[in-house]
Amino acid sequence: MIYVATADGFLDLGEARVRCALGPAGVVAANAKREGDGASPAGVWPIRRVLYRSDRGPEPQTALPVFAIAEDDGWCDAPQDLAYNRPVKLPYPASAERMWRDDHLYDLVLVLGHNDDPPAAGMGSAIFLHLAKPDYAPTHGCVAVRREDLEALLRTAKPGDAVEIRP
Repeated sequence: MIYVATADGFLDLGEARVRCALGPAGVVAANAKREGDGASPAGVWPIRRVLYRSDRGPEPQTALPVFAIAEDDGWCDAPQDLAYNRPVKLPYPASAERMWRDDHLYDLVLVLGHNDDPPAAGMGSAIFLHLAKPDYAPTHGCVAVRREDLEALLRTAKPGDAVEIRP
Protein backbone atom coordinates (compact mmCIF):
# COMPACT_ATOMS: atom_id res chain seq x y z
CA MET A 1 0.00 0.00 0.00
CA ILE A 2 1.08 3.57 -0.60
CA TYR A 3 0.08 6.15 2.01
CA VAL A 4 -0.21 9.55 0.29
CA ALA A 5 0.72 12.82 2.03
CA THR A 6 -0.29 15.95 0.15
CA ALA A 7 0.95 19.52 0.37
CA ASP A 8 -2.47 20.64 1.62
CA GLY A 9 -1.70 18.87 4.92
CA PHE A 10 -3.43 15.50 4.71
CA LEU A 11 -2.30 11.87 4.77
CA ASP A 12 -4.43 9.16 3.15
CA LEU A 13 -4.45 6.03 5.31
CA GLY A 14 -6.69 4.06 2.95
CA GLU A 15 -9.94 4.16 4.88
CA ALA A 16 -9.24 7.52 6.52
CA ARG A 17 -7.74 10.85 5.53
CA VAL A 18 -5.98 12.50 8.46
CA ARG A 19 -4.26 15.79 9.07
CA CYS A 20 -0.47 15.92 8.72
CA ALA A 21 2.37 18.42 8.93
CA LEU A 22 5.07 18.83 6.29
CA GLY A 23 8.10 21.08 5.88
CA PRO A 24 7.59 24.88 6.04
CA ALA A 25 9.12 25.28 2.56
CA GLY A 26 6.46 23.00 1.06
CA VAL A 27 6.99 20.00 -1.17
CA VAL A 28 9.83 20.07 -3.72
CA ALA A 29 11.02 17.65 -6.39
CA ALA A 30 13.36 15.08 -4.85
CA ASN A 31 16.24 16.22 -7.07
CA ALA A 32 15.79 19.78 -5.74
CA LYS A 33 15.77 18.72 -2.06
CA ARG A 34 18.76 20.04 -0.09
CA GLU A 35 19.94 19.45 3.44
CA GLY A 36 18.36 21.99 5.81
CA ASP A 37 16.02 23.60 3.25
CA GLY A 38 12.85 22.86 5.26
CA ALA A 39 11.20 21.18 2.27
CA SER A 40 9.57 17.77 2.08
CA PRO A 41 10.78 15.72 -0.91
CA ALA A 42 8.16 14.70 -3.49
CA GLY A 43 8.23 11.01 -4.37
CA VAL A 44 7.35 7.54 -3.21
CA TRP A 45 9.50 6.53 -0.26
CA PRO A 46 9.53 2.94 1.02
CA ILE A 47 9.03 2.42 4.74
CA ARG A 48 12.35 0.94 5.88
CA ARG A 49 11.68 0.33 9.58
CA VAL A 50 9.92 1.57 12.70
CA LEU A 51 11.71 3.12 15.67
CA TYR A 52 10.06 3.71 19.04
CA ARG A 53 10.82 4.78 22.61
CA SER A 54 10.06 1.83 24.85
CA ASP A 55 9.87 4.11 27.91
CA ARG A 56 6.96 5.98 26.29
CA GLY A 57 4.80 3.15 25.08
CA PRO A 58 4.70 -0.51 24.13
CA GLU A 59 6.25 -1.90 20.98
CA PRO A 60 3.94 -0.93 18.11
CA GLN A 61 1.75 -3.61 16.58
CA THR A 62 2.89 -3.94 12.98
CA ALA A 63 4.29 -6.35 10.41
CA LEU A 64 7.15 -3.92 9.73
CA PRO A 65 10.60 -4.34 11.32
CA VAL A 66 10.61 -2.58 14.72
CA PHE A 67 13.56 -1.35 16.80
CA ALA A 68 13.70 0.43 20.15
CA ILE A 69 15.50 3.79 20.26
CA ALA A 70 18.33 4.11 22.80
CA GLU A 71 19.41 7.31 24.56
CA ASP A 72 22.60 7.47 22.48
CA ASP A 73 20.95 7.03 19.07
CA GLY A 74 21.42 9.72 16.47
CA TRP A 75 21.03 10.28 12.72
CA CYS A 76 23.93 11.81 10.80
CA ASP A 77 22.99 14.98 8.88
CA ALA A 78 26.53 16.06 7.90
CA PRO A 79 26.63 15.82 4.06
CA GLN A 80 30.38 15.16 3.81
CA ASP A 81 30.44 12.45 6.50
CA LEU A 82 30.61 8.77 5.50
CA ALA A 83 27.59 8.07 7.76
CA TYR A 84 25.43 10.78 6.10
CA ASN A 85 21.73 9.90 6.31
CA ARG A 86 22.46 6.89 8.46
CA PRO A 87 21.91 6.03 12.14
CA VAL A 88 24.89 6.72 14.42
CA LYS A 89 25.72 6.49 18.11
CA LEU A 90 26.13 9.75 20.05
CA PRO A 91 28.28 11.54 20.72
CA TYR A 92 29.29 11.50 17.05
CA PRO A 93 32.17 13.56 15.63
CA ALA A 94 30.05 15.05 12.81
CA SER A 95 26.64 16.74 13.00
CA ALA A 96 23.91 14.30 14.00
CA GLU A 97 20.31 14.68 15.06
CA ARG A 98 19.40 13.22 18.46
CA MET A 99 16.71 10.53 18.16
CA TRP A 100 15.97 10.40 21.92
CA ARG A 101 13.99 13.64 22.18
CA ASP A 102 12.18 15.31 25.05
CA ASP A 103 9.38 16.71 22.85
CA HIS A 104 7.84 13.28 22.01
CA LEU A 105 8.10 13.80 18.22
CA TYR A 106 10.30 10.72 17.83
CA ASP A 107 8.50 8.50 20.31
CA LEU A 108 7.31 6.64 17.19
CA VAL A 109 9.14 7.02 13.85
CA LEU A 110 8.90 5.42 10.42
CA VAL A 111 12.21 5.69 8.58
CA LEU A 112 11.49 6.51 4.94
CA GLY A 113 13.77 5.45 2.11
CA HIS A 114 14.61 8.93 0.85
CA ASN A 115 18.22 9.45 -0.34
CA ASP A 116 19.47 6.23 1.22
CA ASP A 117 20.55 3.90 -1.56
CA PRO A 118 23.27 5.19 -1.45
CA PRO A 119 22.93 8.64 0.14
CA ALA A 120 23.98 11.57 -2.07
CA ALA A 121 25.74 14.30 -0.10
CA GLY A 122 23.50 17.26 0.66
CA MET A 123 20.32 15.84 -0.92
CA GLY A 124 18.49 15.56 2.41
CA SER A 125 18.64 13.29 5.42
CA ALA A 126 16.40 12.01 8.18
CA ILE A 127 13.15 12.10 6.22
CA PHE A 128 10.75 10.35 8.57
CA LEU A 129 7.04 9.90 9.25
CA HIS A 130 6.85 10.82 12.93
CA LEU A 131 4.56 12.30 15.56
CA ALA A 132 3.19 15.81 15.05
CA LYS A 133 3.29 18.70 17.47
CA PRO A 134 -0.16 19.39 18.98
CA ASP A 135 -0.63 22.40 16.67
CA TYR A 136 0.71 20.56 13.59
CA ALA A 137 3.59 23.04 13.32
CA PRO A 138 5.77 22.39 10.27
CA THR A 139 8.48 19.74 10.39
CA HIS A 140 12.01 20.15 9.00
CA GLY A 141 10.97 18.19 5.89
CA CYS A 142 9.33 15.10 7.36
CA VAL A 143 5.67 14.07 7.48
CA ALA A 144 4.07 14.18 10.95
CA VAL A 145 0.71 12.94 12.26
CA ARG A 146 -1.06 12.32 15.58
CA ARG A 147 0.08 9.23 17.48
CA GLU A 148 -3.33 7.58 17.04
CA ASP A 149 -3.12 8.02 13.28
CA LEU A 150 0.42 6.65 13.08
CA GLU A 151 -0.58 3.64 15.19
CA ALA A 152 -3.54 3.01 12.84
CA LEU A 153 -1.19 3.10 9.84
CA LEU A 154 1.19 0.68 11.54
CA ARG A 155 -1.56 -1.84 12.26
CA THR A 156 -2.22 -2.24 8.51
CA ALA A 157 1.29 -1.62 7.12
CA LYS A 158 3.40 -4.43 5.78
CA PRO A 159 6.86 -4.79 4.27
CA GLY A 160 6.93 -3.17 0.83
CA ASP A 161 4.55 -0.35 1.78
CA ALA A 162 5.56 3.24 1.12
CA VAL A 163 4.72 6.87 1.81
CA GLU A 164 4.20 9.15 -1.17
CA ILE A 165 4.70 12.87 -0.70
CA ARG A 166 2.81 14.89 -3.34
CA PRO A 167 2.92 18.61 -4.14
